[in-house]
Amino acid sequence: MLQTILAPNPSPLTGSGTNTFLLGQTRIAIIDPGPDILSHRQAILEAGQGRISHILVTHAHLDHSEGAAALAKEAGAPILALGRADAGRSAVMETLVETAGGGEGRDTDFRPDQLLRDGDVVEGEGWMLRAVHTPGHMGNHLSYLWDDQLFCGDIILGWSSTLISPPDGDLVDYFRSLDRIESLQLRKLFPAHGQPVDDPASRIAELRLHRRQRSAQILGALRSGPSDAATIAQTIYDVPPQLLPAAARNVLAHLIAMAELGVLVTDAPITPTTLFSLP
Repeated sequence: MLQTILAPNPSPLTGSGTNTFLLGQTRIAIIDPGPDILSHRQAILEAGQGRISHILVTHAHLDHSEGAAALAKEAGAPILALGRADAGRSAVMETLVETAGGGEGRDTDFRPDQLLRDGDVVEGEGWMLRAVHTPGHMGNHLSYLWDDQLFCGDIILGWSSTLISPPDGDLVDYFRSLDRIESLQLRKLFPAHGQPVDDPASRIAELRLHRRQRSAQILGALRSGPSDAATIAQTIYDVPPQLLPAAARNVLAHLIAMAELGVLVTDAPITPTTLFSLP
């Protein structure tokens, strides 16, 4: 049995709010307890009816993990995740921790009780979940495979593209995760924001195309000369002013990936204000 409880945290980046999933009947797994909002926690506990056995977190962003500790205390259930907020970063992103800024929404207080690795299995009566490491949006991002369906956190959203903000987010890892998810030949995706995705293959193709088109826009902007992420974002994005910082972080992710591939160059350590140029 699967239930969904929507957290009351709507925003331009979370859509209608965070989906908290409850899987099972006699031993219930909570997937993404969401933000630390008392009314949301009470709704989860009421739906769980004293039978919550596991609290699984896809990644350590506040809108997914902040409520885990209080829920675990009240439910008497362990928190399971890949690791703390800085776990699972790519080697490239580790080199950028001191210079690239970022960390928007990171839950630095997150402490799982049990660490999961890629491929680990968590079971309860009538259900089984397999951890799938899917970095890209965040290094410690896990998705959870349930038969031919996937609880995919923020790595794939049905209503929007995923924010990739270095050093937590890595565009190269993101493409690898899309490939990994596609290889699972899934019937359905359950994102942590928005409605389920009933045609995963088509959605993955759309997201790949979107990123390639965004890279092409960035390259086009750089044909007029060196530029930084914020300036390029103002040129190629048509979004409200309050979303431009997030757009600039996405652009930075593309710039870093293209520099890593040798498509772009820079003559200074990478920061949010570094100038990138064509070779």
